[in-house]
Amino acid sequence: MALIVLAADKGAPGVTTAATALGAVWPRPVLLAECDPAGGDLAYRLPAADGGVLNPARGLLTLGATARRGLRAEQIHEHTQKIVGGLDILAGLTHGEQAAGLTWLWGPLGRALAALPEGDVLADCGRLGGHPQLAELVAEAALVVLFTRASLDHVAHLRERLQVMPRDTQVGVVVIADPRQYRTTIEEVRRIVAATAGNVAFVSGLAHDPKGAELLRGQWGGRLDRSLLIRTARELAARLDAQLRAPEPVR
Repeated sequence: MALIVLAADKGAPGVTTAATALGAVWPRPVLLAECDPAGGDLAYRLPAADGGVLNPARGLLTLGATARRGLRAEQIHEHTQKIVGGLDILAGLTHGEQAAGLTWLWGPLGRALAALPEGDVLADCGRLGGHPQLAELVAEAALVVLFTRASLDHVAHLRERLQVMPRDTQVGVVVIADPRQYRTTIEEVRRIVAATAGNVAFVSGLAHDPKGAELLRGQWGGRLDRSLLIRTARELAARLDAQLRAPEPVR
């Protein structure tokens, strides 16, 4: 199926929340993989499917410990856990120091995630640039989605990141936008991106919705389904899916 990398340049403006929301509404079976070398917090943020707590030690760290002699796609699900709502996750490192012993992992991990046969993978990679070895994982992605806010500093860093992305990488931009100026904000960023970067396949949006993000932490159901976060996540998931299924351009 497809590996989709979700990331940001300066900071990580809601990438983990966006990844979780997209996983909740994805149109096919999907794995949410926490691949930020700086460490993740899904194990502490989300409850397990049975209402208990997730095991923060089971995930990328245990996978890395068993895969030094080779990593195969079929090994991945031995280290995943289910969260409330039924979404499968591969929990990330618990702190950045653990990444020092796993510099070899990111390329094999990217190839294994891209080769999973039974569903797509949403890889939350946090902030690009701080860990050069992560480029090996990103190179395996069918689509790289960069998240940004509409502030001047975030858009400036976005433009710089787009200029150093490999030309053969399919890239999309998602604006975390204030619902009160949602369409206007997205269009403003689209104009800036179009004027400065020629390798962007699309610019889309996701609502900045703190209340929806709190519901996403465990109260899945009717209230969450009606939130702006999930409503715009459905639109974004459909946009990403269409991009993945579009025919490859002739080069």
